[in-house]
Order: sequence, then structure tokens, then C-alpha cells
Amino acid sequence: MKKGFQTLLDEANAEIKALSPQEAEKFLGRDDTVFVDLREAPELEREGTIPGALHAPRGLLEFWIDRDSPYHKPIFSSGKSFIFYCAGGKRSTLATKTAQDMGLGPVTHITGGIEGWRDAGLSTEPWKP
Repeated sequence: MKKGFQTLLDEANAEIKALSPQEAEKFLGRDDTVFVDLREAPELEREGTIPGALHAPRGLLEFWIDRDSPYHKPIFSSGKSFIFYCAGGKRSTLATKTAQDMGLGPVTHITGGIEGWRDAGLSTEPWKP
């Protein structure tokens, strides 16, 4: 049976944890937490990023998480907590569910993405590739 994106989002939201921007901000600067920006490079260039965030394009995430992948990034096997975000929260919802299914944890995402972050008056910085 075919599933549309809304069904996938609803299923993911039933199984993952989400943080409001204000809740997520409390983790900024902590050594045990990594903010992960899932947006594409042009979005980061145009809109900036959360200070100190790791850029992990959504299309590469599974390859970077999996220890058996030739593209694995050690940060994802560091034992740290991960807070994913995208522009508005949809990509990060699906990415959080996928990462959780792959055994990454703890992992959560920011409700409303960077748009919600900015709407809450929280700081961003220019992206430095």
C-alpha cells in the first residue's frame, strides 16, 4: 500500500521526540550534544545556521551514520546526543525517525526547524563551509 509524505510524517511523529526551539537552545554549546543541519548548502548560504551546527545533507545522512558505510563520519559513533533540524521540520522529522531506526541515539529534532528557531528570536550565524 502506498504511503504519502503526511502518513510518513505522522508515523514518525508517533515514535520520535521533538524539542521546541526554546528547549533545544538549552543544549547549545554542550560537549555531549551535536546540532545537525540537514539542509542543502544553498539554504545554509542564504539563511545561516545555528551556531556550531554540523552540516549533514539529508541525502547523505544514512551513509554518514552507518558504521559499515565507506562514508561513515565518526561523529555519529561518538556516543553524543543529536538534535536534527531543517528549514521547517519535515525533513528533520523523517531523518530523526530513520536515524533512530538505525540505532543512533539519543536523537531528536527541532519542531519548526530553523524557521521556528528564528521566529523564537534565537541566534544564527553565517555558514562557513
